[in-house]
Amino acid sequence: MNYIFSNSEWEKKLLDRFVKYVKIWSESCGEEADKGTFPSTSRQWDFAKTLADEMQAIGMQNVQVTDKCYVYGCLDATKGCENVEPILLLSHMDTVDEVSGKNVNPVITKNQDDTIISSDKTTLLGADDKAGITAIMTSIEFLLQNNGKPEFSHGLIEVIFSPDEETGHGMDFVPLNLIKSKKAYTVDGGEEGEMETECFNAWSGSVEFTGKACHTGDAKKNHMVNANLMAANFICRLPKNMRPETTENHQGFIAVMETSSSIEKSAIQLLLRAFNLKEIENQKKIIEKAAKKASQKFCGKADIKFRQQYLNMKEKISKFPEVVANLEKAYELSGVKIIKKPIRGGTDGSRLTEMGIPCPNIFTGGHEFHSRNEWCSLNQMSKSADVLINLEILKNV
Repeated sequence: MNYIFSNSEWEKKLLDRFVKYVKIWSESCGEEADKGTFPSTSRQWDFAKTLADEMQAIGMQNVQVTDKCYVYGCLDATKGCENVEPILLLSHMDTVDEVSGKNVNPVITKNQDDTIISSDKTTLLGADDKAGITAIMTSIEFLLQNNGKPEFSHGLIEVIFSPDEETGHGMDFVPLNLIKSKKAYTVDGGEEGEMETECFNAWSGSVEFTGKACHTGDAKKNHMVNANLMAANFICRLPKNMRPETTENHQGFIAVMETSSSIEKSAIQLLLRAFNLKEIENQKKIIEKAAKKASQKFCGKADIKFRQQYLNMKEKISKFPEVVANLEKAYELSGVKIIKKPIRGGTDGSRLTEMGIPCPNIFTGGHEFHSRNEWCSLNQMSKSADVLINLEILKNV
């Protein structure tokens, strides 16, 4: 059943809301997050407060921004549906820091079949995940405006918008004490039809090389040890066929994300991704071996650290088939053909699933995330909102 898609009034609401959101700078910072700063940027508070104000304005209940910058609100069960099992919907407020999300200038291109929203190519767009937030907020507003109609009866619906998902810390302080739902759904996917119940296992890695500085003119006599060379040698030792740009589907990778370097200290930040844990362990060994050889070649030292970020949610979600079955029914009711494929990344739902609340992922209509070429389809975002409405009222139709 299509409530937003092809409804010009609601599609305009959806478009206006999305454009408003992407103009709000909410970029997170991986470096600050890894130092323990949470949220990693103060600007995420600005977006959180905007969302909380809007949630209150449309009539949601128990709206609050926690002391860790999570936005929570709910839609109480309609009369007679108090015993219907509640659901939780999640999206994240931050945008990635690899490409600037400041001063986003949305470009709206309308054609006969669709409306495409992109950036002006100087920044990313922010569809990841402001398209998800837009779909959730619009579906909730639709239900509120149709409150009292039997066909739109529903149980308790909870909503959380999280900070710092892009840094891998999005669920570090999630307010579990507020959550009543035993099942959840992230709205953080891509093209129409994507339904994801499997993701990478994810670790971060850091390698720090220590050298010895001296005057370059006396480098031979005083035995200069150049950490720059160790870092370069280390990167070259990583297998070419394990770079993210050479992998796809179920292939894992080791990604060099950031380097800072001088003669005395060089630091390299890495991402390790694989769909099974044995492959992650193999990746760790490859990194350790490459770092050891690079440091020995130039008579320096290497310090290697790994940190778990999230785990593949496939095994735990498979224990709750009704959660996926309900979502499949919502896709069917919305006229959306399901595309099941693994997430070559992760979501807050990955971490929430680890915590015991199964959390598949729903598409948003966004494309080419984390780049200046990012764009979003209004048709597909509308379909995402329709899936949510059908999911929210699924027990009662």
